[in-house]
Amino acid sequence: MPKRIVSLPRTAGMELDIVSYGRRGPGGTLRLNPEQVEQVKRTTSRVPEVMVKVSGGARDCGGARAHLKYIGRHGKVEIETDDGLTLQGRDVADGLLVDWQLDLCPSQYKPKPREGQKDTRAKLVHNIVLSMPSGTPPEKVLRAARDFARENFALQYRYAMALHTDQAHPHVHLVVKCQHETEPGKRLYIRKETLRQWREQFAALMREQGVAANATPRQIRGQMKTPSKDPIHHRLRAVRAFQSLPSNERAGRRPPAPSTFFRRKVESVGEDLRSRQALPDPGRATLSATRGQVEADWKATIEALRLQGDEALAKQVERFVVAMPPVRTDREQMASRLLEALKARRGARDSDGRDQSKDRSR
Repeated sequence: MPKRIVSLPRTAGMELDIVSYGRRGPGGTLRLNPEQVEQVKRTTSRVPEVMVKVSGGARDCGGARAHLKYIGRHGKVEIETDDGLTLQGRDVADGLLVDWQLDLCPSQYKPKPREGQKDTRAKLVHNIVLSMPSGTPPEKVLRAARDFARENFALQYRYAMALHTDQAHPHVHLVVKCQHETEPGKRLYIRKETLRQWREQFAALMREQGVAANATPRQIRGQMKTPSKDPIHHRLRAVRAFQSLPSNERAGRRPPAPSTFFRRKVESVGEDLRSRQALPDPGRATLSATRGQVEADWKATIEALRLQGDEALAKQVERFVVAMPPVRTDREQMASRLLEALKARRGARDSDGRDQSKDRSR
């Protein structure tokens, strides 16, 4: 019988508490169990973090077909199904639409909203991405993803999956039908708590494959960067990939369009720097409060470890907290990068000027 990962509910108001699952002994003394101690070790040792995210979905058969064609790279990549088949070819997506009976889902026949209006139609499928950092053996990512899909969706929700290795980080795309197979009124809803549990589960499955993996909120690790929305992320990645190409490969190729969203943000920060105005930081208070809660949680962890006699790990946690980067908003990070770029450009100009001066003196 396959292992099942059971996640206990967290106490309200303790979403960032690294010791929220701790047991309190006589007198209210907090004690960490062996699993929690291992979690602390992984986090403070900066074990690679898994990524589990929902990268979109479809509300009609056309969108579902597009997702399935994408994960199969239009016939170039094998697709595994929930009934154990391995399929490949341009017609796989159409076959799965028929097999899953997506055309019988009534929600897709509701009229599409007008431009600018919110689409309230129920989703037909979710596209879930399970990813590991660069250097992870792709076949182990696929095996862990296969176990993950079976434990969460088998005999309940139809699904298909494909391993992608065309980027530095191996990842698996998992397209899951939203409607339950045996309970017509039941649907798959993915909430923040669902994603947190899935991350922990996928990390445990990767460790079963012999791969060091961890799953902790980025705030606990001292990371405050706001993740980009998928379209913005893909646009930025395409621009960076084009810029990293050798000049001979870039010649004759049309560069990808830059993100207008980030261009507006950069222009706004640049105007603030030119006018020497203080950068408005509406999110700083929230970030500072979050960091304060995180540090309080780590302090409680340190005290608990010392009471349990694990002085070495307590000191490791202290070093981890001290090494956390300072709290900076998106605008402050952008301003810092702009100033660094301007400094590097001035340095390059000064260097060119000195070189030309030497040439003239000769």
